Parts: sequence; C-alpha cells; structure tokens
Amino acid sequence: MTVRGDRAEPQLLDPADYEAAKQMARSTDPAVRRRVAASPETRPELLYFLAADTAAEVREAIATNAGTPRQADLMLATDREVAVRGALAQKVARLLPDLSADQASQIERLTLECLEALARDQATEVRGILSEALKELPGAPHGVINTLARDVELSVCAPVLQFSPILTDEDLADIIMRGPVAGALSAIAGRKTVSASVAEAIARSDDEAAMTALLANPSAQIREETLDRILDQAPRHEPWHAPLVRRPRLPARAVARLASFVADNLLKVLRERTDLDPAAARALAEGVRARVNRGAGGNGGGGPGVARGLVDFGEEELGHLPGDKDKAAERPSDKAARLNKEGKLTEKLLEGALAEGDRAFVLAGLGELAQLPMPIIDRIIGTHAPRAVTSLVWRCGLSMRFARQVQLRIAQIPPKTALMAREGVLYPMSDDEMRWQLAFFGVEEKV
Repeated sequence: MTVRGDRAEPQLLDPADYEAAKQMARSTDPAVRRRVAASPETRPELLYFLAADTAAEVREAIATNAGTPRQADLMLATDREVAVRGALAQKVARLLPDLSADQASQIERLTLECLEALARDQATEVRGILSEALKELPGAPHGVINTLARDVELSVCAPVLQFSPILTDEDLADIIMRGPVAGALSAIAGRKTVSASVAEAIARSDDEAAMTALLANPSAQIREETLDRILDQAPRHEPWHAPLVRRPRLPARAVARLASFVADNLLKVLRERTDLDPAAARALAEGVRARVNRGAGGNGGGGPGVARGLVDFGEEELGHLPGDKDKAAERPSDKAARLNKEGKLTEKLLEGALAEGDRAFVLAGLGELAQLPMPIIDRIIGTHAPRAVTSLVWRCGLSMRFARQVQLRIAQIPPKTALMAREGVLYPMSDDEMRWQLAFFGVEEKV
C-alpha cells in the first residue's frame, strides 16, 4: 500500500471502515468520494454530508444508495441535476413497499414529501421515471398517484392511468370529465378492469381512439344501453367496427345492427363466431338476409351485390347459423397462419393485399408476423397514433416504407402526421422507443 506520511492513498482505502470512509469523503478526487457515496456500508452521517457534494456523480450515487437518510433524499429531490432526481425517483419508489407499519412516522412523512416533490418535478423525465416505478404498486400514496395521473405529459400520466390499482372509479371519472391530455383516455380504456361507469364516461367523451381501445378491451364492462349509444355513432367511425364485431357476449340486438353496416370482411368475422347465443345467431342471419335483399355493400366501398359476393351468403347459406364448419372461403387469420408456416407471408404479398384493399388480410398478416392476437392489433391500429402503428410494423420485421403505407392506408393517418423514414429507409425511432410504444399495449418483447 502506498502511503503519504502515515495516511494511505484514499483510492486504496476501504469505505466500510469508518475512519477510512471519512478520509475518502474529504478526497479531492470525485471518483473516490463516489465510492463512499455508493457503498451500502457507509454511515448515514457521511451520506448526508456527501448529498451536498459539488460533483453530480457523487450526489447521484447518494440518490441511488438505499442507506441514504430520508433528510438527504428530501434535499436531493430538488437537486439541480435531472439525473440525480431521476435516480432518486427510482430508489424511493423501489423502497416504498419495504416501509413497515412500525417504522417511525418521521421517516414515512419524509418519504411522502420526497415523492410529492418528485411528482411535481419540472423535468418530464423525472416524473416519468416515478410514474413507471409506481404504476403497479398497491401501496403507493394516493395523492402522489393522483398527481401523476393528471399530468399534462402522456408519458407521465399514461402508466398510472393504465396500471395503477390506487386510482378509484371516482378518480378516473373525474379525470375523464376534466378532459385530460390526448391519449390519456386510451390509457384508461386499456386498464385490466374497466367498470361500467368508467366505460360510460369514456363513451361520452367523443374520443375515437379511446373508444376503439375500450371496445378492443375484452375485460371492459359495457352496459347494453351504453353499447346501443355507441352503435348509434359507429357507422361514422370505421375504426370501431372491428373491435365491435369481436366484442365478447354481444347481445342479439347489437349483432343485428352490426350486420347492417360493417364491411363485408367483418361481416364474415361476425358470421364465423362460435360463441353467439341462438338469439344473436338468428338476428345475424336475418340482418344478412335484409342486407342482401337491399343490395347493400357495407362500409367497404362496394355496390349492390357486394355483400352476397364477398361474404358468399347464398339463399341456402342464410339459414345456417354462425359456426358452421362448411366455410366457403379461408378466413384471413387462417390464411395468414398457413402462408407464414409455408414461408410465404412476405412484405411483397402484404403489399399486394394492401393494393387490392384487402384490409382484413393485411391486419391478419401483421398479427401473425408480430405474434400478437387480433384484439391488440385492432387496438394499436385504432389509436391512429403514428408511433404506435409504426412500432407494430417494426415488430413484424417489415420495412419502414411499408410502415408508412400501413399508417396511411390501414390506420388512416393523415399524410402530414404519418411518420417518414429516416435517411429514406430507416425507422425514425430507436428500438427502445418502439419497444416502449408496444409495451403501452401490454406487448412483451419477443423471446
């Protein structure tokens, strides 16, 4: 060991030794002070002392250290460096579940004050870190979660709006009533459980993307009268049609109304459902018969006779109930699965389907390549969000050029809003950002 007088060089000392740690804390080398700040064995008084260090890297180590006293944490909650406050947000949120009921109220109060300060932080990044850390925590403070849920930045409010078990139906209804930031209602609509009252509030919001997400959420409780009101508006909102057709437990009246206006490819999906009760099945058969008789082509842009041609409802077919085994044509999902297994589900094939207007097959192809169920595909497309739709195509392993076409022709995103390729061919977002976009819909990374 190198010595200077009777003192060892600070970088060679052990921070677990109190006297050595004191010497290291006074070192002129910030790397040495950082070793003390990061050590789990450093005494609280030294950690508090280093919380005011001039070097941001030292203060960040203090913010990360689980042994830092709460008084120091509270001081760091207003630190001038975003990285320090972000590290603190992650640490405090991680420690929160470990606070036992018999801990001193002083410590609990300081922890809460620290969280409240971070929830009001001027940096979106810090508030976002806190929101992600607290979003699924059952013991998170209600006031802090409420503050984050009402944030003006979607990246902050969305995680808690979609996942936090702390938010009550009253909280959510109030947030909806006050008109939150764009995209916030879609986050609420995607919650694991959406009560009938919250679904009703979303239905009254006139937010097309949120309604699409709500209808695509199989766990959302939608009263029959709410569904009737949605169906009144549905003919004018094409993105709602696919999730409506796939809604579980559709009542007979809703099935009959859907049969009167959805596009032919969705009419086939409705007919192929095997879970409709007999009343709903009869309502569907009657609705199709009426549609064929009047020569309607649905919303798919067809003319007279299109319903009969594409859906292949002959007179003998009209008496059949949904779920019959003798299908006249291969379902888009089955076709996509077969072609993918054969190695033929290529971008060129999907481009051809896109050019022919075969929206159902393109969506089925995206679902097959992305390894995602159709309700999630419908939710992503239904948001009309350029970044989300682009991220979906990226997950499929397809080109950014094709992603732009999907934005324009499938998700119906205006050209001025749709994302452009970077340098002509590259995706304009990083892989991590696209993974984050998909995680918002509950999509996990491919294994």
